[in-house]
Amino acid sequence: MLFSQYPDIINISQLQKMLGISRHLAYDLINQGRLTGIKIGNAFKVPKINVIRYIMEQEANFHDC
Repeated sequence: MLFSQYPDIINISQLQKMLGISRHLAYDLINQGRLTGIKIGNAFKVPKINVIRYIMEQEANFHDC
């Protein structure tokens, strides 16, 4: 399974590693609504399934070009 080494709910640091992006871009994706996450206290958490969906959408958009 894709990203099986990660927990079902990931933090921003894990999101960065999964997508190979900066911390700033990780927050931008969430704040722009392109990736759905939730804020718990001062930290954002993202369901891993949302990251997988985001990747699949990006791949589909790439192939549509």
